[in-house]
Amino acid sequence: MKVILRKDYETLGKIGDVVAVKDGYARNYLLPRQIAYRATTSSLRALEEEKKQHERQDQKQLKDAEKVGSELEKISITIAMKVGEDDKLFGSVTSQMIADALKEKGFTVDKRTIELEEPIKTLGIFEVPVKLHTKISAKAKVWVVRE
Repeated sequence: MKVILRKDYETLGKIGDVVAVKDGYARNYLLPRQIAYRATTSSLRALEEEKKQHERQDQKQLKDAEKVGSELEKISITIAMKVGEDDKLFGSVTSQMIADALKEKGFTVDKRTIELEEPIKTLGIFEVPVKLHTKISAKAKVWVVRE
């Protein structure tokens, strides 16, 4: 079955691409989740309008992300943790803890957008990347101190 993608989909393609997929995948996954349309002439016209709206919305989100990113670079957050011998933390600093600390500072950031390669397990200052948009990533400064 040929379908037209309504959204950018990582494994299939970009918005507006006409792709051939198996019938069951289209009927049971792509169409109910509104990721794709059936490839017809009327759906091509509807998709063009959606593309224009998506472009406007994406530009707005990009500007907002740039603004938040520049503000995020300026601040630093402090997380107090219990420490044992040799300055080793009991537990670790996770992306959820960083998201909560950012929320206290006035930034609404989803924990999944905080890109920690692994949880922080030592005291110190860390630059943590936060992906705000597909094109914009900012670094938040995180101070891990003893409680």
